[in-house]
Amino acid sequence: MNTNEILIIDLEATCWENDRIPIGQNVDIIEIGICRLNLKSKTISQKQSIYVIPERSEINDFCTKLTGITPELIEEKGIYFEEACEKIIEEYNPGTLTWAGFGNFDKEQIFEQCDWLGIENPFDGNYLNIMEEFRGHFRLHKMIGLRRALDHLNMNFEGNHHSGSDDAYNAAKILRKILE
Repeated sequence: MNTNEILIIDLEATCWENDRIPIGQNVDIIEIGICRLNLKSKTISQKQSIYVIPERSEINDFCTKLTGITPELIEEKGIYFEEACEKIIEEYNPGTLTWAGFGNFDKEQIFEQCDWLGIENPFDGNYLNIMEEFRGHFRLHKMIGLRRALDHLNMNFEGNHHSGSDDAYNAAKILRKILE
């Protein structure tokens, strides 16, 4: 197990106004934002967005307004989820690393989509919930979101909120700070 690095992910998924999922559709991952945090050098590297073709739903106007992801972008740059998992394995070797996200949604969605497709999860069981780590570190009574956590640390959000790679990068900044 490599304890010098942590992979941070952030997913964007198909979504609907008021969380009302239309009949016949399911939440699908449409972007996997990922980066690597080196615990020794404190550097964040290999930040990227992997766009994913939704297989059980469509990207609507609400989802595009929230994430900036359009059907055209997915058509141009998207790959199937199974291919995205293979790409992550090739480029990040995640089986040897702890992986992390801000909250449990990302972990649960990865597990759900892998189960649905009957494929192996590219990540192992060592998951670190950065939101929970942050809450515990600062002895907060309740969870707070990514932006508020950055505000609490007097750090600026870099990039666009609800961009998977930007959210992953900002979550990595929070994790780096609380591990100091």
